[in-house]
Amino acid sequence: MKYGFIAACALLSLPALALAIGTPAAAPAEPAITPAGSLLQVFIGLVAVLLLIAATAWVAKRLGVTHGGTSGLLNVISSASVGTRERVVVVEVGDSWLVVGVAPGSVNALMTLPKGEIQSSPAHGLNDSFAARLNQMIQKRRVN
Repeated sequence: MKYGFIAACALLSLPALALAIGTPAAAPAEPAITPAGSLLQVFIGLVAVLLLIAATAWVAKRLGVTHGGTSGLLNVISSASVGTRERVVVVEVGDSWLVVGVAPGSVNALMTLPKGEIQSSPAHGLNDSFAARLNQMIQKRRVN
């Protein structure tokens, strides 16, 4: 009990001892930190990090790093969304095309086709741009 009381008094007197010692006379004075200066420093750091991210993405795009998952053996020819998380994908493997159904957690082969040519015919519907679709709707309204 006596040792506990002495330890408690010693711990309670530490702040008073620190104040009594004070600061050394030869200590250099630190410049005052203003809130505006701190905010400017944080803003400059944020801009620097964002510029670093953008530069890294640009370099990766220029070097072709973003296409690291493709190989000469497999090529994705086309894909179409058939649901919120489901897709039908045409994959070229050697001299054949595989039609594959892709869903979360599963990939199912649907059909195998001989290698063909990609037809570039303008398809109407979901692939039209918004401006072309709007123009069509305006023309329909004028006729009616």
